[in-house]
Amino acid sequence: MQRFNDLADFSSEEIRGLIDLARRLERQPEPRALEGKVLSLLFLSPSLRTLTSFQAAMIRLGGGAFVVSPEMSIHGLESRSGIVMDGAAAEHIREAVPVIASYGDAIGIRAFAKRENLQADLDDREFNEIASLVGDKPLINMESAINHPCQSLADWKTLDDFEIPANGGRFVLSWAYHPKPLPLAVPAATVHMAAMRGMDVVVLRPEGFELPPAIMGKARAAAEASGGRVIETTDRREAMEGAHVIYAKSWSSTRYYTDRAGDKALREQLVDWCVDEPWFENARPDCRFMHCLPVRRGVVVADRILDGPRSIVIREAHNRMLVQMAVLYRMLKG
Repeated sequence: MQRFNDLADFSSEEIRGLIDLARRLERQPEPRALEGKVLSLLFLSPSLRTLTSFQAAMIRLGGGAFVVSPEMSIHGLESRSGIVMDGAAAEHIREAVPVIASYGDAIGIRAFAKRENLQADLDDREFNEIASLVGDKPLINMESAINHPCQSLADWKTLDDFEIPANGGRFVLSWAYHPKPLPLAVPAATVHMAAMRGMDVVVLRPEGFELPPAIMGKARAAAEASGGRVIETTDRREAMEGAHVIYAKSWSSTRYYTDRAGDKALREQLVDWCVDEPWFENARPDCRFMHCLPVRRGVVVADRILDGPRSIVIREAHNRMLVQMAVLYRMLKG
């Protein structure tokens, strides 16, 4: 495996193979599998689970990792082309990225959307430009403007762990209130993952927060191949009918993608989009709650849901380490 950038680059059988490998490594650890191997981690966006889970994964496999971040390691990192560097940034990605990549056997890169141009983010232009600088080193997308394959792989494993049906299982991806406009990466990756798994996928969102046609088209193509289905609705009752799982996540208004004031005015009318027990009236009695974390209590979801039996967010987060161990094993050992 040379690149882990998008679940769409793999067949369903290959994804299940990675999940099986993650389970095997959990049951039968191989603490010397990647002995002597080094993972370079470049964080151009903040992280808790991604950073710590990759470090833990490498340690458990006998390797090591180092972290580079503009906030903690260097005096600013410039990414714009053709810029005269007479400001705060002391280093350009064109030199920094090849050097960082050269110190490791593989590299992981995390770079959020700048939300300055919707089409540029949908095309993942910044991430692809950075990725082009790593040379022939294996590369892991640790979240880009429009994708988060490590989270999606962990989510797939979590659904399997709790025996939530693939074909015939109803998966609700719901927008939730958040005081800030957030990237499209997780919702885009999540709707595709559930569709690729063969589920009956419902995107529940208020007006103005429609996912772009490119994202929905990709998910519908995956659903067609897997025997699943993808629909959108603004009707909470309809969406939750017979639901096996609700996955809450906020994202930016695509109607006001580059207009922060317009986005703010729209989302401020939607503070009641906080997942709570009444949301589950039409769902299955054992309907589960998922979220990629971090999550704002009392804003995105009520405490009684997050702390109650419906929530599987801690196992979901733990699975990040396990599936990333599988990706690293396959990438660096074969």
